[in-house]
Amino acid sequence: MTANWATFTEAEPDLARTAEERFGAFTHHVLATLRKDGSPRTTGLEVRFLNGELWLGMMPDSLKALDLRRDPRFALQANPGEGQSMGGGDVRVSGRAIEVEDPAQKAAYGEEVEPPEPFHLFRTELTEVVRTYVEEDKYLVVQVWKPGEPLRTIKRS
Repeated sequence: MTANWATFTEAEPDLARTAEERFGAFTHHVLATLRKDGSPRTTGLEVRFLNGELWLGMMPDSLKALDLRRDPRFALQANPGEGQSMGGGDVRVSGRAIEVEDPAQKAAYGEEVEPPEPFHLFRTELTEVVRTYVEEDKYLVVQVWKPGEPLRTIKRS
């Protein structure tokens, strides 16, 4: 089961807001894709939240775009920032990236974001959102959301 960003936001508005703040705190994040041989590839990436979607834009024929065309599964980790503060916690999003082929939809994104042309554009379908943070300097808290399931919170000391 998958969900777009709007569905996630409706189900868990507080976690969605925290995730967007974490991704908004820095420009570059880490995207994991799968190479032809199945091994992982990690690369830097900018992301956008627009019109209820989490978008991934990429340079033409970049290896990460070619990876996603071949196998749409991805994991995306928000830049943790400097030092050890990780303000707002560690946020990871997993799912499938679906390439946008519709010229009108791609043009609308281009007008809003003004990326270098040409570019690949992927819309995400989420399978999991995870936030990990430290509470009161003694608890590790892990929040896990999956489409169609209630938010799970695990607290460890």
